[in-house]
Order: sequence, then structure tokens, then C-alpha cells
Amino acid sequence: QNGSQIVMYKNHRISLVMPCYNEEHGLPQVYRDMPAIVDEVIAVDNNSTDRTAQVAQQLGAKVIRESKQGYGAAYKTGLRNATGDIIVTMDADGTYPRNFIPILLDVMIDEGFDFITCDRTGHKDKPSNWLRVFGNDVLNLFIWLLFCFRVRDSQSGMWVFRRWVLEHLTLTSDGMAFSEEIKLEAMSKKKLIRGIELPVYYKERHGVSKLRIWRDGFYNLFFLFRKRFGLLGSAPPLVEPGSVNLQKEANA
Repeated sequence: QNGSQIVMYKNHRISLVMPCYNEEHGLPQVYRDMPAIVDEVIAVDNNSTDRTAQVAQQLGAKVIRESKQGYGAAYKTGLRNATGDIIVTMDADGTYPRNFIPILLDVMIDEGFDFITCDRTGHKDKPSNWLRVFGNDVLNLFIWLLFCFRVRDSQSGMWVFRRWVLEHLTLTSDGMAFSEEIKLEAMSKKKLIRGIELPVYYKERHGVSKLRIWRDGFYNLFFLFRKRFGLLGSAPPLVEPGSVNLQKEANA
């Protein structure tokens, strides 16, 4: 976003990470109102067949290619390469509000939060497909039943968190379930990670949706059961423990 110039918002370097699969039309919309306080934009090209990588590079993003197909696989690569003290995530289709980034950062920094997940429900350009709403509600319900954790939007792809949080998360999913897994991991560690869910405005997307409602929905539900009963194994943290200089106590 800002080339070699580091802006530093309230003494924090800000990275934005986006997984990208055929988003050549969405990326210009994302950049159109990108806040100047974002120091680094990482676009993870996940085997796009269009001009996604070229467009992202022309716009000023750091482009990283991830050949392993999947929403979670792309996010893992992007998060590993992010250098910011605080990381913001969003899809590259223009749906998530860039103008909310300063507001969310203010809440995090001024109120001492470590992880923010954004709720899209009820704040949209137009009503969502009823099947998507129903599927999200079902997954929210099962998260409550299986993990005793209430969330209004388990499938949201916009999060804001301090980079050190990644040291403490076991993220196993390479697919769409990554979205619900990162929330479960972060929000369940209440003694270590202070988290909150906040509403944001959700815009109509640019380009074609990649979501396969039935397949992804059933997979995400099955994933929750496997996560609950410890059938997913383990995964190394995306950030090596102790490698993040900015400690939680310094940001309280």
C-alpha cells in the first residue's frame, strides 16, 4: 500500500492479508478506499486463472503464490508472511468495509482487545441468499452446542488481531472451515486472548462467488465435530513462539 514508507498507526505496523482466487475485478474495489494507515497488503494468489496476481502487483500489494488449493491454505501462507504488529484480514471481492479498519483498530488498541471477529449479519447492501443465512445459523448453533461458545457470524472472513496471537492457535483447516476454526481457537482462550465480535457493513461482492453452499456447509459442520472430539490432530503455530517482539503486556 505504502511501498517502503511505514506509517505506523498508534505505534503499530498494520498488515492486511487477503486470499485471492480469480479476483481481478474485486481487487481494484478493495484498493479504491484502502486506508493509508495500512502499511502492508499481502495478496495470496491461490492458483488464479485470471489476472489476479498482475492486478494485485500493479495496485501495490505484495503477491505470494500458494499452490495448495484452499481458503485456509491461502490464509496460512499470508499470515506466515505478514510482518505487522496487527493483522487485518478480508476477502478480495470488495464485500468487507475498508473504512471500518481504523474504527476496529481504535477499539483494539484503545480498549485492549487482542482479537476481533466481524459480524456481517443484518448490515448488508441487500438481503443474503436464504440458504446462506440458514447455513450460517446452523453452524452458529452447533458451535454453541459443541463448544459452549456463542457467535453471530461464524463464517465471517474479516478479523483483526495482534500478530502474537498466532503463536497460540492450532489451525488445521486448509479449506473454508479455517474461518470458524480461527474464531474457536482465539475466542476460547479467554485467559490469554481478549476477544470480541463487532458488527460491520457488508457490501455486494464484485465477481463470481466461490462458495459451494451445500458442499462447504456440510464440510464445515463435519469439521466442527472432528474439532470437538480431537480428530484433527495438531498443527504447528503459524508464528514461532517468542518470535513476535510486541508482547501482550506492552499492548494492554
